[in-house]
Amino acid sequence: MRIAIFGAGGIGGYLGGRLSQAGEDVVLIARGEHLQAIKDHGLRVDSVKGDFVATPTLATENPTEAGPVDAVILGVKAWQVLDAAKAMRPMIGPDTFVVPMQNGVEATAELASVLGEKSVVVGLGGLVSYIVGPGHILHAGGEPFVSFGESDNSTSERTQNLLTAFKNAGVNASIPTNIQAALWGKLAFMAANSGVGAITRVPSGQWRSVVGSWEMAQQVVREVLAVAAGKGIEMPNDSLAAAVARLEGSPPNGTSSMQRDLMEGRPSELEVQNGAVVRLGLDTGVLTPVNTFIYNSLLPQEMKARGEFPVQESE
Repeated sequence: MRIAIFGAGGIGGYLGGRLSQAGEDVVLIARGEHLQAIKDHGLRVDSVKGDFVATPTLATENPTEAGPVDAVILGVKAWQVLDAAKAMRPMIGPDTFVVPMQNGVEATAELASVLGEKSVVVGLGGLVSYIVGPGHILHAGGEPFVSFGESDNSTSERTQNLLTAFKNAGVNASIPTNIQAALWGKLAFMAANSGVGAITRVPSGQWRSVVGSWEMAQQVVREVLAVAAGKGIEMPNDSLAAAVARLEGSPPNGTSSMQRDLMEGRPSELEVQNGAVVRLGLDTGVLTPVNTFIYNSLLPQEMKARGEFPVQESE
């Protein structure tokens, strides 16, 4: 397959590197010093699963130079999805499909609004990985996984082909029988872990040890599952237990990327995690009091990071 990685950061760079290493025809869309380093020296990936250097078929910042591909793995930040969809149009042929790797549950619809429903599938993934320098990705932990599938859960040749490519590259990949349930299950974990972590500003092991904050996290999960039900998503009966078990099993010294971004004054994924639960809850008439509290408590920090407050002139 000819596979483009649009956004060669932590997850995109890792997946693109593995696919390239396995012999797939990989195009990396990157920019700046990161792009130049990849062109000069290849993409270096230091990983708990083994270090390697990958040389993609093409590394460029210009989607027009890449031309049409079979699949696009979208690795940009959640708030960059719409801009990325417009920019990638030169790579979208009649049979191309895009696999979003963003947190939240809204990326597929955003992509479809620009590229059309036929060109998009539902996707999710996870690993602890980030850029540590130009052309250099660090996979610091977690078993990398990707899951994807057609929006209607139908079987398709294109997703099967991509599944084979990932498996040949040694990536834990799957096509769930219910991809929407998998997406909402991830949100249930992420909204709780990110939201409570950002509110308490301590690692997960510490807020899990406090009865009140631990109960708050579980209530976040319940609200996400209630909103999913309100949206007509058929969730497994063990969804609550599965999300709680995942929270219990997360590293005690761990923090989420949303939490770290907010604590360090950077824009975060607040809008696509707890914010999405609140918005979609309002759309479906489902009450989300804990997510609403978390969202409104963190929103001023998010707005400050995005420069949305007027500048106060000193006297």
